[in-house]
Amino acid sequence: MFEKFTKLQIENLIAKKPACPRDSSKLMVLNRKSGQIESKIFADILQYFNSGDCLVINNTKVFPAKILGKKKSGGKIEVLLVSQTEDATIWKTLSTGYKPNTEIFFEGGIVGKFLSKNENNEFLMKFNTENILSYADTYGSMPLPPYIEKARKSSGQNTKIDADKEDYQTIYAKQTGSIAAPTAGFHFTKELLKKLEDKGVKILEITLHVGFGTFKPLKTSPKDHEMLAEFAVISESTAKQINKTKQNGGRLFATGTTCVRTLESFANPEKKGEVLSGGKHTNLFIYPPYKFKVIDCLITNFHLADSTPICLTSAFLGDVDFLFKAYTQAVEEKYRFYSFGDAMLIL
Repeated sequence: MFEKFTKLQIENLIAKKPACPRDSSKLMVLNRKSGQIESKIFADILQYFNSGDCLVINNTKVFPAKILGKKKSGGKIEVLLVSQTEDATIWKTLSTGYKPNTEIFFEGGIVGKFLSKNENNEFLMKFNTENILSYADTYGSMPLPPYIEKARKSSGQNTKIDADKEDYQTIYAKQTGSIAAPTAGFHFTKELLKKLEDKGVKILEITLHVGFGTFKPLKTSPKDHEMLAEFAVISESTAKQINKTKQNGGRLFATGTTCVRTLESFANPEKKGEVLSGGKHTNLFIYPPYKFKVIDCLITNFHLADSTPICLTSAFLGDVDFLFKAYTQAVEEKYRFYSFGDAMLIL
């Protein structure tokens, strides 16, 4: 379905850092009714909101999940912390150096031991402490997508820079738990959010902790792809405000595919357009055709051709050819691609 997207020449368009200021990034606006495509800057998004609309943002916070250790032989090994299990000393991890029962030695006397592989091909690692998050905050590095590090390396830049801890984070990040950022939110500044509020737009926070599932590449057709579960939360007060917005005729703008998946996962099956509150793991995978139950407008970035986010974007737009036309135009106009790249608004 998305094979032709791989033929687009975007290698030189992969963004290595965010726009500065953040809301100066480009914004491509796609209108589903008219088929029109507009090129703006992100700060212009203000004009597409009406008083009474609602902007939903994902307040998850990325932690420095990449930690570097050594084997007993002295060889270096990088471990990506994915998520903590019920046993606080055991983490789900990813690493190219996995071997059962191998001990890895980290700074500060931290020792981890690979136990086994789980059903999702993650590696369980048992540490000699429960305080791995604190350790990662001190010694870890941000889990930038490999294509950013590759793009930096090919241009002679450092693959990791000090600014990453601030840059690879939304300005409203609060709830620690993600190994990847909800990147559609990168474009918002405090000033832009204030202008939206002054216009009468409700800004509501939900949480989905982004794990490997969001970025696990498609190796089969979408219908055969298995989405890994990620934990999501919608508070009671947020659910009530979303439902009030919908009842009053306001539109729901979702910031990124993680917000979409959360909102759609909490959709009330007994009442269209309404969401329920609570917390749960969701493995909802949205791809064409999908009938959306809650959201009205989508803010997103330009995605990898073999990714679940491009499937969701295509499903919301309702036309793969229209999306390909937009991506082709983005290449021609030298939009910046992927996590640190430019944005798209689908109305």
